[in-house]
Amino acid sequence: MIPRVTLAPGLDLSRLVYGMWRLADDPDTSPDHVQAKIEACLSQGITSFDQADIYGGYTAEAILGRALKAAPHLRDQMQIVTKCGIKAAAGRHAATRIKHYDTSRRHIMASVESSLTDMAIEQIDVLLIHRPDPFLDPDDTGAALDALVTSDKVRHVGASNFAPHDWQLLQSRMSNPLITNQIEISLLASSPFRNGEIAFLHERRIPPMAWSPLAGGALFSPDHGLLSQRLSQIAAAQGVAASAVAIAWLLAHPAQILPVLGTNNLDRIARIGEACQVSLDRETWFDLYSLALGREVP
Repeated sequence: MIPRVTLAPGLDLSRLVYGMWRLADDPDTSPDHVQAKIEACLSQGITSFDQADIYGGYTAEAILGRALKAAPHLRDQMQIVTKCGIKAAAGRHAATRIKHYDTSRRHIMASVESSLTDMAIEQIDVLLIHRPDPFLDPDDTGAALDALVTSDKVRHVGASNFAPHDWQLLQSRMSNPLITNQIEISLLASSPFRNGEIAFLHERRIPPMAWSPLAGGALFSPDHGLLSQRLSQIAAAQGVAASAVAIAWLLAHPAQILPVLGTNNLDRIARIGEACQVSLDRETWFDLYSLALGREVP
């Protein structure tokens, strides 16, 4: 089964998180098909699911909600993470003139109400501010997040794509702790290991979530032939898919990274858990790291 990590008192997430950003791209968005995806995750011990109000042009949450209405027993087995703060000209925000960020209390509150309705749930387990907002009013945003926790509409709050200074500013105006930061981390997006983003969270014992942990499939392109070959060699030796090795590279790090993986293919979903079967020692970790960098470490 998939290991778990504690993000806050009373809240454990599975180390692997199923990402639903492509849910609306599947030709079959029926409740039965979405339920099959959820059950394929749950059968492996993947109980954490990642959403955002903007996914699918503001439709992905409702697609999930239709499945939960049809199979309400699934909700108690899931931890649901969702995000808000991006407004783009689509769905309920079709009248938006220009894509922008809105982290105002009014928008956050309205977004949460829409997310709860669309997903047919009474409480969001973790709400993330989707992007750092250059027009952020930390007093307004912080008060909104605290109020949502107090109201029990949201259990915990966090951020996504925040730099350490963005995090510190928002946290300084809040009573409740920010419990995770979802950032891009992969073999091909390894700068967080060097620019202080992971160190900042690790110092505070805050497990980061990693979006695009397979670099959108670029890991296996001809441009990264040596890295791809090495991933395949390790995978063959351990009887797993090469993608599982790339995910295991993140899981091996002591910062307790939670990779977010999204696919609509049921066979691939059934194999997500393979990453937890992979064993990587320190030298192999640096072997992959060096190949991804294209050079030996100094």
